[in-house]
Amino acid sequence: MISVQNVSKVYHLYQHPFHRILAGLGHRKRRSSEFYALRNVNFRVEKGEVFAIIGPNGSGKSTLLQIICGILQPTTGRVLRGGRVAALLELGAGFNPEFSGRDNVYLNGEIMGLSRNEMERAFPKIESFAEIGRFIDRPVKEYSTGMYVRLAFSTAIHVDPEILIVDEALAVGDAIFASRCIQKFEELRQRKTTVLLVSHDLGLVKRLADRAAFMLAGKVVMEGSPKDAVNRYVGFALDQERANKTDGAIEGAAATSSFRHGDGASRIVDVRMLNRAGEATRAFRPGESIVIRVQAVFHQAVIEPVVGLLIRNRIGMDVFGTNTRLEGVPLGQFAPGDTLQIELELDCLLSRQEYTLTVATQYSNGLSQDWLDDVLDFQVVDTKDVAGVLNLNTRVRYRKLAAPSGSEQSGAGST
Repeated sequence: MISVQNVSKVYHLYQHPFHRILAGLGHRKRRSSEFYALRNVNFRVEKGEVFAIIGPNGSGKSTLLQIICGILQPTTGRVLRGGRVAALLELGAGFNPEFSGRDNVYLNGEIMGLSRNEMERAFPKIESFAEIGRFIDRPVKEYSTGMYVRLAFSTAIHVDPEILIVDEALAVGDAIFASRCIQKFEELRQRKTTVLLVSHDLGLVKRLADRAAFMLAGKVVMEGSPKDAVNRYVGFALDQERANKTDGAIEGAAATSSFRHGDGASRIVDVRMLNRAGEATRAFRPGESIVIRVQAVFHQAVIEPVVGLLIRNRIGMDVFGTNTRLEGVPLGQFAPGDTLQIELELDCLLSRQEYTLTVATQYSNGLSQDWLDDVLDFQVVDTKDVAGVLNLNTRVRYRKLAAPSGSEQSGAGST
């Protein structure tokens, strides 16, 4: 369990190093400005929960994790932790570059309070997962970035932590390592290990997290389901890019950002899902056509607008997305007051699940005019169960081959 209660972190910014000395000597004249890296942050992570924190660079995520780990002290507020904490923070933290990988593993275990015997039992698993071979006995300063992260992550997850804190460490690993780490996260979830995760990989957040928080300018702007937090973050990022807002206006942009965002050059007024016969429906069978009809009204003149769609499954994972630009269909020019009605027809190759539909009108450079997240939900019904989200209409052919002559299966006599 982790409880963050009214945590703030203030740094004093001095115009000259000598001003810091004067302040330390008790001179009362104000010679610094205050910068709030964190301001009144509150949230609670329950035992066994995977909680993700997302937000742009500079929003205070790493500072918050360092306070939770005890590396930094908050200016105000407090953090309560229940259980042994293993942390994988920024690259380079926690390992002595002059020590070998083996020595660093044992040192980290001692710091966490594990006995030598406990570390000796855990070490074979750590070494096997890290897969750095003979380099385990070489100084860490000789390691590549990938080797370092593999060993650090392996150490953190194999010392039986009750709380695991990870700050963007998996971003530097390769695809195979990332897949193995995700499997380990699932194992930790089953073992009721509390996980606090910071990541810019929004797909990973939606896949792993039970809840998520969106941070901005040192504050928790919203807390809720991973899907809602990711949508809020994406909406803010697009709004910020579109308006080219200054740092002073970031907080206000986030407060007004919603699951619908765009500059309003066009406005989506109707979205429908139809079958091939033109009948409105929210249920489809594999092999049927899914027709998505979008109607948009233009409030400004736009040349070559783009209409796109995105399908997500019930846990918020992106399943399929396309748009008219990718499909090679130019839409021409539109004047204020013009209305566009467009239909995108898809072959339903989805497995039996529930899905959501996101639609958008955009410029050719990808900036949004009107973006509606998860505007409709629908389901695919089928009597057949398949793994994953796709139903690729598998055809099976087989034949029974005769056993080789002289084998035991043939029952042939001895010569």
